[in-house]
Amino acid sequence: MILSANNQLTLQEFLNLPPGEGDITYELVNGQAIPKMSPKKFHSKLTRAFLYLIDDWCEGKGEVCPELAITLTCRGRNWVPTPDLLYISNENLPADWDEDVACSVPPDLVIEIISPGQTFGQMAAKAKDYLDAKVQRVWVVDSKARSITVFYPDAAPVTYMGEELLTDSLFAGLEFSVEQVFQKAKIR
Repeated sequence: MILSANNQLTLQEFLNLPPGEGDITYELVNGQAIPKMSPKKFHSKLTRAFLYLIDDWCEGKGEVCPELAITLTCRGRNWVPTPDLLYISNENLPADWDEDVACSVPPDLVIEIISPGQTFGQMAAKAKDYLDAKVQRVWVVDSKARSITVFYPDAAPVTYMGEELLTDSLFAGLEFSVEQVFQKAKIR
């Protein structure tokens, strides 16, 4: 791994790193290339369920992408997270974004699914970082609690469980219950 003189990767050095061995994905955090947690069965099935659900809804409205790196700024430093899923509306898509590169704008929505070994507190802190980087909404999904917590830039987080419908004026027409997502993922 190439490090700059102060043992910190620059954004360009990080983006130029060769791919990791196997299926390792890295995120740039505080100048360091940090391996992302490898998804397990429930995580993967939930990602797929959200992808199908949002992809059906966003036809003609924008793009939903799994595991797409985003170049953001967090606490004055370059940050390149790779959320489990993101959605970008057509209004926010860069007109010249036709290359195979990381997303260069904050998405409208980021979805992070808690993996084994991660805590809700860690994901809540990451959600705050996303919001500070101008992401409009962050959904933190907890498969053990069977919940989705929605983080807003201008309001307290709200947790949805069971049959309660998750709706948001930012995503007009998209509505579902947490239970519907878990059923679609075939997680009992």
